[in-house]
Amino acid sequence: EVGIDTLDTAISYGLSEQCLGKVGVEDWKIVTKIPEMPADCLDIKDWVNNQINSSLQRLGVKRLKALLLHRPKQLLESNGQELWAAIQKLQNTGKIEKCGFSIYEPEELELLWKDYQPDIIQSPFNIIDQRLKTSGWLEKLHNNGVEVHVRSIFLQGLLLMKKDDRPKRFNCWNSFWEVWDEWLDKEKLTPLEACIGFTNSEPHIDSTVVGVDNLQQLEQIITVSNKVITQPPKELMMTDENLINPSNWKKL
Repeated sequence: EVGIDTLDTAISYGLSEQCLGKVGVEDWKIVTKIPEMPADCLDIKDWVNNQINSSLQRLGVKRLKALLLHRPKQLLESNGQELWAAIQKLQNTGKIEKCGFSIYEPEELELLWKDYQPDIIQSPFNIIDQRLKTSGWLEKLHNNGVEVHVRSIFLQGLLLMKKDDRPKRFNCWNSFWEVWDEWLDKEKLTPLEACIGFTNSEPHIDSTVVGVDNLQQLEQIITVSNKVITQPPKELMMTDENLINPSNWKKL
């Protein structure tokens, strides 16, 4: 009723596809991701067909809105062309509407763009991690007709935490958190309003992927989804990958 019509999942997300199929998602647009191809794969076309046909069966749908490569750098390996060709063949049969990449950093696009033109990409993007935009790739993707979905807009919930709830391992960025808290206070914004308002203000983003643990969280997101905010101060943009890349947090 509020316009949410797409579900984002992946073959490697445990039983997520089975759960969605059990609920019934035939009226939804489904974006799923194909896992890394095994190194000992002998028949790439057969492996891709099995992955997608099994995914469609679990989901109980005949067609995917999009298929993303979970590790697109695999296309740069010796059998990359064959892997991409197998995916495109499925696209030609109508089982996949769009195919593309799930990336972790814009540098991946620098490596892939020359040989592979995606229809869609999914990338991290939030108030402090604006690499997709500052690198120029967000505008380039838009100008080339590539659909852009952004995720991690809350930085795995870190940006939504109250000051006293933030884990102490993030205290080394206290100067940043002071600017963040002061800006929220000045603009009279909640962290949720700031995060959603920021991504919604970017015209070259087509969709925002959000995760919720319960109905209340979804209702809160819907309530603030039309919030318009002023642009945050540039001091909130970070390039420190120890902060903006959650996979590095375990090192802290």
